[in-house]
Amino acid sequence: MTDSFQKVAGFCSDCGSILPPLRGTGDVTCYSCSRVFAPEMLIDSNSKVHYTIHFNDRSTKGKQADKTGEDEEEGPIVERKCPKCGNEKMSYATLQLRSADEGQTVFYTCTKCKFKESENS
Repeated sequence: MTDSFQKVAGFCSDCGSILPPLRGTGDVTCYSCSRVFAPEMLIDSNSKVHYTIHFNDRSTKGKQADKTGEDEEEGPIVERKCPKCGNEKMSYATLQLRSADEGQTVFYTCTKCKFKESENS
């Protein structure tokens, strides 16, 4: 059988449908036309793909202690003046506490004195 479509890794060369993910063992069967492909047929020898997956450490949540024993910030840092100590940097976190058609609530924490405040956006 001749291929109707140009050979592109991840797509069926008969019907053009996207193929299911390549597993560790076994052949791959097209969902649409049921053609069976050997794993070697699906790999494009001209390009190599490398994946790196980084997972969060489950043992630490929220604050983390750095090597000096000091606490790290609780989130992304923004330039916002702390009303208590005047520090120019605060970390923030957001939550949707009100109804869906209203803005989210932003919680700010001073990176110096740990003063906390919230703002409805």
